[in-house]
Amino acid sequence: MRLNKNLGFTLIELLVVISIIGILTTIVMVNVAGVRERARDAQRKSDISQIQKALEMYKGNQSPPQYPESLSDLVSDYLPFLLADPTTDWTDYSYVRARVEGDNLTYQITACLENKSDPQKDSNQDNCSASCKTDSGGVCYTRNEP
Repeated sequence: MRLNKNLGFTLIELLVVISIIGILTTIVMVNVAGVRERARDAQRKSDISQIQKALEMYKGNQSPPQYPESLSDLVSDYLPFLLADPTTDWTDYSYVRARVEGDNLTYQITACLENKSDPQKDSNQDNCSASCKTDSGGVCYTRNEP
């Protein structure tokens, strides 16, 4: 009886397996990058929501009711610290109170999102700040009151 001593893999088989592993790794890495972008965008949206709640508390404590001139007025009493964008190289949140003189009951908060296909992005990106379009390559996410 003759034993087969050829128990290893051929070079072709090894190359095919390595190629398949490389393709799967590439697919996984591309998907992970998208997850990180969406996670940072979720943080931005959460920060905007937290700022809105602090603004409402501030307004409720004022007589007559009004919103602050800047977000730094919220620090210590309504926010533990000034919230900033999760990335260091992006523009922080933009806050504008009342575009009309004497109207202290409206505001606009804007953040830049990384995911250009986010369903909650502003429908009209023409009004988006220049920093969202040029510096970051992102899209605007704006919340207004009322």
